[in-house]
This record gives sequence, structure tokens and C-alpha cells, in this order.
Amino acid sequence: MIDPFEKVSIGHTGVEVTRLGLGGAPLSDRVLAGGKIKGSGYKEALVLIRRAWELGVRYFDTAPMYGSGCSEVRFGRVLPDVPRDSFALSTKAGRLLIPENPDDLEPYSEDGIPHYRCDFDLSAASIRKSLAASLERLRLAAVDILFIHDTVAPDQHSDEEFATALEEAVRLRSEGVVKAIGLGMNEWERSGRLIKRFTLDFVLLAGRYTLLDQSAHSEFLSLCIERGVQLVIGGPFNSGILARDLDEPVTYDYVPAPAEIVSKAKRLHAVCKRYEVDLRAAALQFPFGHPAVISTIPGAGTVAELEDNVRLMQADIPADLWKELQTEGLLPAHAPTP
Repeated sequence: MIDPFEKVSIGHTGVEVTRLGLGGAPLSDRVLAGGKIKGSGYKEALVLIRRAWELGVRYFDTAPMYGSGCSEVRFGRVLPDVPRDSFALSTKAGRLLIPENPDDLEPYSEDGIPHYRCDFDLSAASIRKSLAASLERLRLAAVDILFIHDTVAPDQHSDEEFATALEEAVRLRSEGVVKAIGLGMNEWERSGRLIKRFTLDFVLLAGRYTLLDQSAHSEFLSLCIERGVQLVIGGPFNSGILARDLDEPVTYDYVPAPAEIVSKAKRLHAVCKRYEVDLRAAALQFPFGHPAVISTIPGAGTVAELEDNVRLMQADIPADLWKELQTEGLLPAHAPTP
């Protein structure tokens, strides 16, 4: 069992996050192929954010690219109404939102359809401009945590580009504009190289230290302990595969899951079933076995999903389940477990 509402400090930054945060990616409508829209509607998102607050969630994460600004706007319709010193908020920089129509004064209309395009830009000027625009959408004077956001095509950009962005983030922290800085990444390798060069507070690692994928464990998490960098785990369900019916088509890393990944997920599910444990509960709780991990931010598209995440964090999981997963080769023998 993990207390979802326990607050944990991020080093000496003065920022505290709850073990369970709310990831803001699903709090936006997204236009997909074929014109379909996936994500919370405007009113549904506001209800969900308010419910998270009522339950005790005090860490919220968003980004300009989530719904091309819609996620930040929706947080900005709720969070300014609660005491500012009672929650932590992180957003990201590295993508600038460019209006599709420069004369449009209401690009974030409640219809939920993005009126912006998202351009990747890691220049120092872009980082400041991005943060200023985020604050406008959030209707807040400051955010607590600023992550430099990765790209969907990491090989197209160099470490030096990210270093330029981090240098600006360091300046923003020294100026007191933000309290904590870090990286928001789907890969651990670049984060590992950069935390050797910069004094970072917090890293958002998505999908690479989960019940299904522990690729970051041996090298990266050890480095985080060495450098005093704390972690928040994004994508604990690996974009859905650990939270869906495995007999139906599922995604892994936002694409159709390969057969070998589905097979591994089914083996994980079988072990959990023997112990009468929900696979989703094991997925949410597993990362907390490692001392570098202090929070997780699963997305929720509905109030029911949010409330499920709270319940799953509080579920009792017997130690023998973790041992069997290790014996079956589904977890590394040396991976720490809750």
C-alpha cells in the first residue's frame, strides 16, 4: 500500500508533491486521424480536476503540447481558485505554441479544438517565452517545477540543444521564477548524460521504469541516487497496456503493442491474478520500491479513472507477489520492490 496523498519534498527546493499526482495529458481534446477526438471534454476536465483536489491530490502536471494548450487552460480554470501554497504544479518548455490564426483572440475556446500548432524550440528565448505563455494559460503567477520537454524524434536533436534549454532553466531557478527544474523524458539515456552536467532537482521519466519495462533501472536510477535527483514516474501503465483488457488490441509507447510485449503483460497479469491483485495496482505501486522515486502521475480521462487510481495505490500487495515476479524473470532479481 502506498499513501497516495503523502507529501514528499523535492530536495531543498521547498516544493512538496503528493505520491499520486494528476497527469494532464488526457485533460484535453485531441484531433486524431479520421477526425475523432479523444480526451476529456472541457466541462468534464474541470470536474475531474476539482475532484482530484477534493480527494487530496496536491501535485498537478501539464505541458503546452497537451492538447495544444488545452490542458493548461483547463487547469487554469480550477487551480487559481484554491490556495496557491497548497499544491505543486509542473509544466514543460521546449515547444512553442504558434497561433494558426494570428488574429484569433480566443484560440482556447471551449470547443476543445486546438487552434495552435506546436513547434519544437529549445533556444533560451523560447524557454522564457514558453513559460510566460504557460502562466497566461494557467492564470497563475508562477509554477513550481519546470521540465525541459523531450521531442517525439529524439535523434533529430542534440544534447547541446537540450543543454542550452537547461542553462536557461538554471537561470530561471536562480532568479526565483521557478523553484525546481528538470527534464521530462520518454528516454533515460539523454537524461543520464545531462544530469551529469547540470544540478537538477526532479526528472519526469515516462515509461522506462514500470512493471513492464525496467530498462532505466541499473544505470539511470543508480545515477539519480548518486546525483541526488528525485524522480516522478509518468506513463506507469505504459500508455495503456497495463490498464486494459489484454485480449483486445492494446498500445505500448502509444503504438500497437508488439506480440512479445502483450505476452509479457499477460504473464504479469497471471501472477497478479493468483494473488488476487489488480494488475493496475501492481503497476502503480512497483516504482515506489526504488528510493529515487517519490511520485507518479498517471493520466485520468474520467473521474472514475481518477478514483480508481487512488484505490489502486491503497491496495495491499503481498510481498510474495513481488518475489514470484522476480522468480519468473518478469522483474530483475535486484530490483527493489515496495
